Amino acid sequence: MLRKPAMSDQPPRVFVSYSHDTDAHKHWVLTLASRLVANGVDVILDQWDLTLGSDLPRFMELGLTGADRVLAICTDPYVAKANGGRGGVAYEKMILSGQLMRDVSADRIIPVVINNTHPMPLPTFLSTRLYIDFSDETKYEARYAELIHELHGEKIKPRPPLGKNPFRVSPPPLSPVLSFGPERYVMPGIRGTVTFDFENNNGRFVVGAGDYAFPTRWSGMSQRSIYALMSTGLRCLARAVGMSEITDIGDAEAFDTSSNTRAIDLGEIVIWQNPKGYYLATKVEAIKLRSHGDPCSEVTFSYVIDQSKTGSFTT
Repeated sequence: MLRKPAMSDQPPRVFVSYSHDTDAHKHWVLTLASRLVANGVDVILDQWDLTLGSDLPRFMELGLTGADRVLAICTDPYVAKANGGRGGVAYEKMILSGQLMRDVSADRIIPVVINNTHPMPLPTFLSTRLYIDFSDETKYEARYAELIHELHGEKIKPRPPLGKNPFRVSPPPLSPVLSFGPERYVMPGIRGTVTFDFENNNGRFVVGAGDYAFPTRWSGMSQRSIYALMSTGLRCLARAVGMSEITDIGDAEAFDTSSNTRAIDLGEIVIWQNPKGYYLATKVEAIKLRSHGDPCSEVTFSYVIDQSKTGSFTT
């Protein structure tokens, strides 16, 4: 079955293939599936789709053949059962292997590695596939963001449009044409650190992309403070009073958003909200001012975009 194109009106339909290792593992799978449903993914899961008396093989066949994508939760027991041909995992492997034989280039199956100590963490029939690793709990949110983007066909790091070759020459030879336009003042990632000269581009620097885009704007004040300014494309901004780290912020809506200009001291955090309802937190790390003897006027800030719209940046 073909995958749905990005931005389809129909939600992606996903079947979860896993082994019932322990109650804790079943709960982990249920939690992941529930969050995917909350984020617009139609999940097929035995824990809520099967009842007493249900035909288990029929459930597997219909679920696997009717899904756009399949999450194969590759724990140690799952890999052993798939390789050894045991239980429901082996039955699902048989169906999936047949689909792979018909289209070896298909990327319907997404291996998800968790609770896995194998040197080769995937079953043999999936050994050539790229997988997503949830083994490190400290990186759970980053891995989940990667997974939900993939299921919806939205890249975290979308491919930029192809530009012109700056080194293409015609007689007489021309110097490379390098861009000094507004496109220099963009960082599309969900998190990162930015350093830019706020005397350029009207003080604007865009972080994020698509629904997660935030056109921040800055203006000089002193070597210890800088102005954060409301700009077109934002709903509101606030100073995160009393917060020393972005991960301390549990509720972005708790801060005053009544002003379009905020004076932010070095080390302080600004909360921004865009029209799509997503939140951005920026922490001012360094300030330079040309009027105070620095070679240029720069602000350095670290940032994180909250993709859940909850306004929480805690990890």
